[in-house]
Amino acid sequence: MTTPGAKTAVEWLVSAAPDPEACRWAWERNPLGVALLPAGRHWDVLILPGVLGQTTLDVLTLLLDPPGPVLADFGTTRLGFFVPAGTASRWLGTGVRGAGRGTWIVVPYPGRATGGVRWLVVPDGRGTLTDPAVLELAMHEAAARVAAEDRGKS
Repeated sequence: MTTPGAKTAVEWLVSAAPDPEACRWAWERNPLGVALLPAGRHWDVLILPGVLGQTTLDVLTLLLDPPGPVLADFGTTRLGFFVPAGTASRWLGTGVRGAGRGTWIVVPYPGRATGGVRWLVVPDGRGTLTDPAVLELAMHEAAARVAAEDRGKS
């Protein structure tokens, strides 16, 4: 079963592939429901550790309606925020990994359940991405919240 808007999300995502038609064809038939797509063409991905990433997403949802696409790995130990292409090569941040030109991302088919990686924020199909400056502000706020929670536990 797919969700509304999944078709436009798929179209937008496969447009990053070297051969969009072949990518879509293979993706729709993949029993795992995932595809490997190149970063750095239409988008980069900034990957944050779980607690910081989840708290950053919480802050972003207060600031943006909605933020750009966000992926989570198997146990939500890492979250990937889709940002404009070129961001990863310029990003400086402790504990944040960037996937840009020359890297590939495992991406689940929008609206389909997979056994692992999943969308927390599904692409809207229009190319909405998270502004890196807004993401950075949200990360600062999230880091402060996480630090305050850690102090409260001690």
